[in-house]
Amino acid sequence: MSLSSSGTIAAIATPPGDGGVGIIRVCGDEALSIADSMFKSAKDSFSGFKPYTMHYGTLLDADSVELDDVLAVFMPGPGSYTGEDTVEFNCHGGRAILAAVLGEILSRGATLARPGEFTLRAFLNGKMDLTQAEAVAEMIHAPSKGAAQLARVKLSGVLGKRIEELRLRLEVLRAHLCVAVDFPEDELECLPLDEMKTEVTDAVKNISEILSGVERTRAWREGGLAVLSGKVNAGKSSLLNALLGRNRAIVTDIPGTTRDFIEETLNLDGLQVRVVDTAGLRETSDKVEQAGLDMGRELAQQADLVLLIIDGSNDFDLAEIDPEFSAESGKCIAVINKTDLPQSTPSPSYIMATAGYEVIEISAKKGQGIDELASSIREHILAGAGEPDPDELVPNSRQAATLKKALSELDGLIQDIDLTIPYDLLGVRLETACSALSEITGEITPQEILDSIFSKFCVGK
Repeated sequence: MSLSSSGTIAAIATPPGDGGVGIIRVCGDEALSIADSMFKSAKDSFSGFKPYTMHYGTLLDADSVELDDVLAVFMPGPGSYTGEDTVEFNCHGGRAILAAVLGEILSRGATLARPGEFTLRAFLNGKMDLTQAEAVAEMIHAPSKGAAQLARVKLSGVLGKRIEELRLRLEVLRAHLCVAVDFPEDELECLPLDEMKTEVTDAVKNISEILSGVERTRAWREGGLAVLSGKVNAGKSSLLNALLGRNRAIVTDIPGTTRDFIEETLNLDGLQVRVVDTAGLRETSDKVEQAGLDMGRELAQQADLVLLIIDGSNDFDLAEIDPEFSAESGKCIAVINKTDLPQSTPSPSYIMATAGYEVIEISAKKGQGIDELASSIREHILAGAGEPDPDELVPNSRQAATLKKALSELDGLIQDIDLTIPYDLLGVRLETACSALSEITGEITPQEILDSIFSKFCVGK
C-alpha cells in the first residue's frame, strides 16, 4: 500500500450482508463535489451541506433515477476521522442498494478504498499515531469485552505517548554521548556513566512494566483454545453439543463417527473460547481417520486446555493417557462422562484424582455438570488472571516484539556501561533502542510493516 493520501476514495463501511442501515464513506478532495452532484435534499431550502449535520434526501444516478433515500453528513478536513473532507451516506442496508450507490460514486471519479485506507490516511495526516491505528483494528476484531477495553485504552493514545516519552529520554542520553564522542578533548558537560546507567535502568523498568500484561491478558485479546480429546465413544461430540446448547456434532453409537475435527466458539461470561471436538483415539488403518487423529494431536499440543474425556462406565487404565498430557503439564482437566450410568470399579474419577488431575464428573446426555465444566474451562484459560484492569496498557504482538528488541539493547547497554565500553559503541546501542521505539509509534516504521498492518483492516475503515 503506497504511503499516499491523494485522490478520493470510497467504500462501504458496514459489514457485508443485508441490514437496516448501510454506510458508504467517501473521503478526499472531491468528496463534497461528488456528494453535491448526486444528492437531492428533501427540503426546498437546502443550499448545500452544512458540516456535521445530517441531511435527509435522495441519491440520484447520472440519469436522475432515484437510487435510495438517505441521510448524508459532510465532515470537512481536518476535523474528520481521516483529516480530509469526508462524506458519509446512511443508506438502506440491502446489498443491491449499496452496490448501486457505491458504483455511482466510483463512476463520478472516486476509487475503491483498499483495506484500512481510511485509517492509513488518518495516520499519514497526523490524526493518530501507529499504536492508535492498530487499536482501531483491534477494537473491530476484539473477541471479548475485555479485549475491546484494552484496545480502547490504546486508541486514546496513552501507549503512544508513553513510548514517545521513553524515546525522548533516551534521545537525551544519545545527545550526551554524541558530545563525548565528537568533542573528546573539550571540557563539555557529559552525563557521568553512573547517572546514565540509572536512566537506562529506569527505561528498562518502564518497558518491562508495559510488557508485563502481554501474557496475562492474552486470552482476553486472542481468545482461548480448548480441545476435547479421548477414546472413541467417550462422548466428546455429545459434550460439544451440550456446551453449545444445540446439536452441532453428529452423535451415534458407531465408533469413529467424528473423523475430522469440529470447531465452534463459546462465549464464557465474556471470554471467547474455541472448542474443538477431535476424532476419537484408537488404532486404525483408515488413512482418512488417521489424518484426523494426527490433526487432533497437533491441536491438543497447541491448546490452552485439553479436556480428557473419559467414559466413566467403562474400565479405564491411566496408561491410556498420553504422557504429554500428564497432570504435571497443567493444561488438562479429566472430564468423566456418562455418570448417569453405573460406574466401573475402580472408578475413573478416583484413578484420575489420585494421579493429580482436576476431575469434573458430567453426563453430557443429561446435561449434568456442564455449567461447572464451563466455569472451570474459563478459569483455566484465564489462568487466574481475572478481568483486565480498565486502564491496563497492553501492547499487541508486533508492539511487544519491538519493545523486547529495545529492551534487549538497553540490557546490553547496562552491561556495556559496567564494562566501560567506549562511548561510540554505547551510542550504537542507544540508537538501535530509539529506532525500535520509533517503529512502534510509526515515526520511522518501514513500508512493509505498514503494509502488513493496514492490509489486515476491513475495507471501509
